[in-house]
Amino acid sequence: MPRYALKIEYHGGGFSGWQRQKAHPSVQQAVEEALRRLEPDAPAIAAAGRTDAGVHALGQVAHCDMARAWDPFRLSEALNHHLKPEHVAVVDAARVADDWHARFSATERQYLYRMICRRAPLTHDRGLAWRVPQAMDVAAMRDGAAALVGQHDFTTFRASECQAKSPVKTVDAIEVTAAEAEVRIAVRARSFLHNQVRSFVGTLERVGAGAWAPDAVKAALDARDRAACGPVAPPDGLYLTRVGYPADPFA
Repeated sequence: MPRYALKIEYHGGGFSGWQRQKAHPSVQQAVEEALRRLEPDAPAIAAAGRTDAGVHALGQVAHCDMARAWDPFRLSEALNHHLKPEHVAVVDAARVADDWHARFSATERQYLYRMICRRAPLTHDRGLAWRVPQAMDVAAMRDGAAALVGQHDFTTFRASECQAKSPVKTVDAIEVTAAEAEVRIAVRARSFLHNQVRSFVGTLERVGAGAWAPDAVKAALDARDRAACGPVAPPDGLYLTRVGYPADPFA
Protein backbone atom coordinates (compact mmCIF):
# COMPACT_ATOMS: atom_id res chain seq x y z
CA MET A 1 0.00 0.00 0.00
CA PRO A 2 1.53 3.35 -0.99
CA ARG A 3 2.19 5.65 2.00
CA TYR A 4 1.70 9.42 1.94
CA ALA A 5 2.75 12.18 4.30
CA LEU A 6 0.13 14.91 4.82
CA LYS A 7 0.86 18.39 6.15
CA ILE A 8 -2.29 19.51 7.91
CA GLU A 9 -3.53 22.88 9.16
CA TYR A 10 -6.51 23.25 11.48
CA HIS A 11 -8.39 25.52 13.84
CA GLY A 12 -8.71 23.48 17.02
CA GLY A 13 -11.64 25.37 18.50
CA GLY A 14 -14.31 22.96 17.30
CA PHE A 15 -12.45 19.76 18.12
CA SER A 16 -11.73 17.70 21.22
CA GLY A 17 -8.12 17.47 20.01
CA TRP A 18 -6.28 15.52 17.35
CA GLN A 19 -6.94 12.00 18.60
CA ARG A 20 -10.12 10.17 17.65
CA GLN A 21 -12.65 9.84 20.48
CA LYS A 22 -15.93 7.96 20.71
CA ALA A 23 -18.25 10.80 21.69
CA HIS A 24 -16.50 14.00 20.58
CA PRO A 25 -15.32 15.36 17.21
CA SER A 26 -11.58 15.17 16.53
CA VAL A 27 -9.26 16.26 13.75
CA GLN A 28 -8.16 12.67 13.19
CA GLN A 29 -11.77 11.62 12.68
CA ALA A 30 -12.36 14.44 10.16
CA VAL A 31 -9.30 13.46 8.08
CA GLU A 32 -10.05 9.73 8.24
CA GLU A 33 -13.64 10.29 7.13
CA ALA A 34 -12.39 12.32 4.17
CA LEU A 35 -9.94 9.54 3.27
CA ARG A 36 -12.73 6.96 3.39
CA ARG A 37 -14.73 9.00 0.93
CA LEU A 38 -11.86 8.25 -1.47
CA GLU A 39 -11.19 4.66 -0.39
CA PRO A 40 -13.79 3.09 1.93
CA ASP A 41 -11.25 0.71 3.48
CA ALA A 42 -8.55 3.29 4.17
CA PRO A 43 -6.87 2.43 7.50
CA ALA A 44 -6.42 4.74 10.48
CA ILE A 45 -3.81 7.45 10.20
CA ALA A 46 -0.96 8.39 12.56
CA ALA A 47 0.20 11.90 13.42
CA ALA A 48 3.37 13.51 14.72
CA GLY A 49 1.64 14.95 17.78
CA ARG A 50 -1.64 14.60 19.64
CA THR A 51 -2.71 18.20 20.16
CA ASP A 52 -5.25 18.88 22.91
CA ALA A 53 -8.75 20.30 22.60
CA GLY A 54 -8.65 23.87 21.34
CA VAL A 55 -5.03 23.72 20.16
CA HIS A 56 -4.35 24.72 16.56
CA ALA A 57 -1.88 23.55 13.92
CA LEU A 58 -0.10 25.19 11.02
CA GLY A 59 2.16 22.22 10.32
CA GLN A 60 0.81 19.00 11.81
CA VAL A 61 2.05 15.95 9.91
CA ALA A 62 0.25 12.63 9.52
CA HIS A 63 0.71 9.63 7.27
CA CYS A 64 -1.87 7.50 5.52
CA ASP A 65 -1.74 4.24 3.56
CA MET A 66 -3.79 4.07 0.38
CA ALA A 67 -4.85 1.08 -1.69
CA ARG A 68 -3.86 2.70 -4.98
CA ALA A 69 -1.19 5.12 -6.07
CA TRP A 70 -2.34 8.74 -5.97
CA ASP A 71 -0.67 11.79 -7.38
CA PRO A 72 0.10 13.71 -4.13
CA PHE A 73 -1.41 16.95 -5.40
CA ARG A 74 -4.61 15.16 -6.47
CA LEU A 75 -4.80 13.44 -3.11
CA SER A 76 -4.57 16.74 -1.22
CA GLU A 77 -7.15 18.35 -3.50
CA ALA A 78 -9.58 15.46 -3.08
CA LEU A 79 -9.16 15.45 0.70
CA ASN A 80 -9.76 19.19 0.94
CA HIS A 81 -12.95 18.78 -1.10
CA HIS A 82 -14.27 16.20 1.34
CA LEU A 83 -13.06 18.04 4.45
CA LYS A 84 -15.46 20.94 3.78
CA PRO A 85 -16.87 22.62 5.85
CA GLU A 86 -14.50 21.54 8.64
CA HIS A 87 -11.77 23.99 9.66
CA VAL A 88 -9.13 21.54 8.49
CA ALA A 89 -6.97 21.69 5.36
CA VAL A 90 -4.30 19.49 3.82
CA VAL A 91 -1.73 22.06 2.69
CA ASP A 92 0.73 19.55 1.19
CA ALA A 93 1.09 15.84 0.45
CA ALA A 94 4.04 13.68 -0.52
CA ARG A 95 4.75 10.02 -1.27
CA VAL A 96 7.06 8.53 1.37
CA ALA A 97 8.77 5.21 2.03
CA ASP A 98 6.63 2.39 3.36
CA ASP A 99 8.46 2.45 6.72
CA TRP A 100 8.30 6.24 7.13
CA HIS A 101 6.29 7.24 10.21
CA ALA A 102 4.87 10.67 10.99
CA ARG A 103 5.56 10.28 14.71
CA PHE A 104 8.56 7.97 15.03
CA SER A 105 10.54 9.40 12.11
CA ALA A 106 10.26 12.95 13.50
CA THR A 107 13.35 14.57 15.01
CA GLU A 108 11.88 17.90 16.09
CA ARG A 109 8.62 19.64 16.94
CA GLN A 110 8.04 23.36 17.14
CA TYR A 111 5.23 25.13 18.94
CA LEU A 112 4.20 28.77 18.99
CA TYR A 113 2.12 30.47 21.67
CA ARG A 114 0.39 33.80 20.97
CA MET A 115 -0.45 36.17 23.82
CA ILE A 116 -2.18 39.52 23.19
CA CYS A 117 -1.87 42.17 25.88
CA ARG A 118 -4.94 44.40 26.05
CA ARG A 119 -7.95 45.00 28.25
CA ALA A 120 -10.51 44.96 25.45
CA PRO A 121 -11.89 41.56 24.40
CA LEU A 122 -10.43 39.99 21.27
CA THR A 123 -12.53 40.13 18.12
CA HIS A 124 -10.54 38.94 15.08
CA ASP A 125 -8.20 36.84 17.25
CA ARG A 126 -10.89 35.40 19.52
CA GLY A 127 -10.09 31.73 20.07
CA LEU A 128 -6.69 32.19 18.40
CA ALA A 129 -4.71 33.87 21.18
CA TRP A 130 -4.69 34.32 24.96
CA ARG A 131 -5.78 37.80 25.99
CA VAL A 132 -3.98 39.09 29.07
CA PRO A 133 -5.06 42.47 30.47
CA GLN A 134 -1.67 44.00 31.15
CA ALA A 135 1.59 44.60 29.29
CA MET A 136 4.32 41.98 29.68
CA ASP A 137 7.94 42.54 30.74
CA VAL A 138 9.40 40.62 27.81
CA ALA A 139 13.01 40.93 29.02
CA ALA A 140 12.06 39.30 32.34
CA MET A 141 10.22 36.54 30.48
CA ARG A 142 13.35 35.84 28.42
CA ASP A 143 15.43 35.64 31.60
CA GLY A 144 12.98 33.17 33.13
CA ALA A 145 12.74 31.10 29.95
CA ALA A 146 16.51 30.63 29.82
CA ALA A 147 16.29 28.27 32.81
CA LEU A 148 14.05 25.91 30.82
CA VAL A 149 16.45 25.37 27.92
CA GLY A 150 18.50 22.15 27.95
CA GLN A 151 17.96 18.69 29.39
CA HIS A 152 15.98 18.70 32.64
CA ASP A 153 13.51 16.76 34.72
CA PHE A 154 10.34 18.66 33.81
CA THR A 155 8.03 17.09 36.42
CA THR A 156 6.91 20.59 37.47
CA PHE A 157 5.69 21.34 33.95
CA ARG A 158 4.07 17.96 33.26
CA ALA A 159 0.33 17.25 33.45
CA SER A 160 -0.66 14.69 36.06
CA GLU A 161 -2.22 12.49 33.34
CA CYS A 162 0.91 12.56 31.17
CA GLN A 163 1.74 9.05 29.93
CA ALA A 164 5.40 9.65 29.03
CA LYS A 165 7.76 7.11 30.60
CA SER A 166 10.15 9.78 31.85
CA PRO A 167 9.82 13.48 32.77
CA VAL A 168 13.31 14.12 31.39
CA LYS A 169 13.26 16.05 28.10
CA THR A 170 15.62 18.33 26.20
CA VAL A 171 14.31 21.73 25.17
CA ASP A 172 16.47 23.05 22.34
CA ALA A 173 15.25 26.66 22.30
CA ILE A 174 12.68 29.06 23.74
CA GLU A 175 12.32 32.45 22.07
CA VAL A 176 10.17 35.25 23.49
CA THR A 177 9.43 38.08 21.06
CA ALA A 178 7.05 41.02 21.01
CA ALA A 179 5.48 43.22 18.35
CA GLU A 180 3.11 45.95 19.51
CA ALA A 181 0.59 44.26 21.84
CA GLU A 182 1.42 40.68 20.89
CA VAL A 183 3.93 38.47 22.71
CA ARG A 184 5.01 35.23 21.03
CA ILE A 185 6.72 32.30 22.72
CA ALA A 186 8.30 29.75 20.36
CA VAL A 187 9.53 26.44 21.78
CA ARG A 188 11.54 23.77 19.97
CA ALA A 189 12.35 20.21 21.12
CA ARG A 190 12.43 16.66 19.84
CA SER A 191 9.36 15.80 21.90
CA PHE A 192 7.25 17.23 24.70
CA LEU A 193 5.39 16.14 27.81
CA HIS A 194 1.63 16.60 28.05
CA ASN A 195 0.82 20.28 28.70
CA GLN A 196 4.52 21.16 28.87
CA VAL A 197 4.37 24.20 26.57
CA ARG A 198 1.18 25.59 28.10
CA SER A 199 2.72 25.12 31.56
CA PHE A 200 5.80 27.03 30.41
CA VAL A 201 3.65 29.86 29.05
CA GLY A 202 1.46 30.16 32.14
CA THR A 203 4.55 30.37 34.33
CA LEU A 204 6.28 32.90 32.06
CA GLU A 205 3.11 35.02 32.02
CA ARG A 206 3.46 35.34 35.80
CA VAL A 207 7.01 36.57 35.29
CA GLY A 208 5.95 39.00 32.58
CA ALA A 209 3.18 40.37 34.79
CA GLY A 210 5.65 40.95 37.64
CA ALA A 211 4.06 38.39 39.97
CA TRP A 212 7.16 36.15 39.82
CA ALA A 213 10.83 37.08 39.63
CA PRO A 214 12.67 35.50 36.67
CA ASP A 215 14.75 33.25 38.94
CA ALA A 216 11.52 31.77 40.36
CA VAL A 217 11.23 29.77 37.11
CA LYS A 218 14.43 27.89 37.89
CA ALA A 219 13.26 27.33 41.47
CA ALA A 220 10.01 25.86 40.14
CA LEU A 221 11.92 23.62 37.72
CA ASP A 222 14.26 22.41 40.46
CA ALA A 223 11.33 21.64 42.77
CA ARG A 224 10.21 18.80 40.46
CA ASP A 225 6.73 19.31 41.87
CA ARG A 226 3.61 20.03 39.83
CA ALA A 227 2.36 22.30 42.60
CA ALA A 228 5.31 24.64 41.95
CA CYS A 229 4.14 25.38 38.40
CA GLY A 230 2.33 28.56 37.46
CA PRO A 231 -1.16 28.36 35.95
CA VAL A 232 -1.54 26.39 32.74
CA ALA A 233 -2.17 28.75 29.82
CA PRO A 234 -5.41 28.19 27.86
CA PRO A 235 -5.22 26.19 24.62
CA ASP A 236 -6.44 29.05 22.40
CA GLY A 237 -3.01 30.55 21.78
CA LEU A 238 -1.07 27.35 21.08
CA TYR A 239 -0.08 26.21 17.59
CA LEU A 240 1.91 23.21 16.37
CA THR A 241 3.89 25.04 13.71
CA ARG A 242 6.41 22.55 12.36
CA VAL A 243 7.54 18.93 12.57
CA GLY A 244 11.13 18.24 11.50
CA TYR A 245 12.48 15.10 9.81
CA PRO A 246 15.99 14.04 8.69
CA ALA A 247 14.77 14.68 5.14
CA ASP A 248 11.81 16.98 4.62
CA PRO A 249 9.16 14.91 2.78
CA PHE A 250 7.58 18.10 1.41
CA ALA A 251 10.77 19.67 0.03
